[in-house]
Amino acid sequence: MLELGVIADDLTGGMMVASLLEREGVRCPLVTSVEALAELDEDAEAVVIGRKIRLAPPEEAVADARRSGEALLSKGAKRIYYKYSALFASTAKGNIGPVSEALMALTGVDHVLFCPTWRGTTVYMGRLFVNNVMLHESGASRDPATPMTNSNLVEVLQAQSQVKTGFLPLRILHSAKPAAEEYLAEQVNNGIKFFIADAIETGDVARIAELTIDSPVTTGADMLPIYLARNWRQGQQKTKPLTLLPPAPGYVAVLAGSCSPKTNRQLRVFERRHALYRVDLLQAARDLNMIDRIANWAADRLKDGPVGIATTTDVEGVKRAQRVLGRDGAAQLADNLMGGISRRLHELGVRKFVVAGGETSGKVINSLGINRLQVSAFDYLSGGYCHASGTDPISLVTKAGGAGEENFFIAALARMQAADTVTLDH
Repeated sequence: MLELGVIADDLTGGMMVASLLEREGVRCPLVTSVEALAELDEDAEAVVIGRKIRLAPPEEAVADARRSGEALLSKGAKRIYYKYSALFASTAKGNIGPVSEALMALTGVDHVLFCPTWRGTTVYMGRLFVNNVMLHESGASRDPATPMTNSNLVEVLQAQSQVKTGFLPLRILHSAKPAAEEYLAEQVNNGIKFFIADAIETGDVARIAELTIDSPVTTGADMLPIYLARNWRQGQQKTKPLTLLPPAPGYVAVLAGSCSPKTNRQLRVFERRHALYRVDLLQAARDLNMIDRIANWAADRLKDGPVGIATTTDVEGVKRAQRVLGRDGAAQLADNLMGGISRRLHELGVRKFVVAGGETSGKVINSLGINRLQVSAFDYLSGGYCHASGTDPISLVTKAGGAGEENFFIAALARMQAADTVTLDH
């Protein structure tokens, strides 16, 4: 029986949770479809279904998440966890609220807790803080796809939900568990179904895990599953975390779609050592042969070492592309380019990919036809190192736009190349 089934609204976020659970000694593969659950190993304690529903129309996201939830319940999952960004990244219409309502209806629970606390993000009085500033004052307010301009998560969630939203105050969380349960029961009787949970320290997240360990549905960012696992694994021996996965012999490529400042800096470090093709989206919109052009460029260089292809640009570059192509048009074009070039690179013999950007990672993995991944334990690669086994194996390191140190691409390449030279005992 599965202790935990995670529905992640993007693949990099799903990979993060799987890697954190692996570090806890929990066997947790990642799949990209409900069909892939049929081949789930018997020793899996948890599984992550990594989907691409953060920016989907709400009705599509709800239908997708409901299918995932139904599949997890049919596999005997004790708990469902809906994983979203620690920045509560969502559009004005959703999808955090609508998806949570669907999972609440599916499982029959009378309330759901929301815990977006993670490294650098805290919640107090229902307000989200990023390091030392409120959400609306952080860089998240300028995100091109999901600008988060309101730090009051109660208001953000209420705006996209049909049910009434409240919050679980820190003072209640710090009281005894029965008192917190009584508070929630009283609020539910008053019509509140959704609760933003205050949490400013890891101990607070541990208390939320104790409070929700028996709940069929919980939601949040990356930290809460760690403490849920520590609750259900009490007394169990922890296996040694696996940080080196099987080899994937072949060429190496970096694909970057994120336009975050950190990804820009990481690309500059990569470019000092390796060839990088910077794609101009406005030019690509006019050039129907752009993918062929990039593939020909890569074919001449892959034998000499890693190559990089990036649609990454600075804030002004993003604005220029969006003015001409529209926000959705620019994002879709970048996604389609990365999906197409990943297939062409695979044809050229690339079997190790480093991918920057949550949406980009989802597009690349789906374009390569990957539906099941073994995930490495979380470490300095931010949980993105994974492997698709089979007769033609592929290894990847994926990352969210703002993750990783400046040498991230170099370190990721080194990890996958090291796997090619080590014989692993499985």
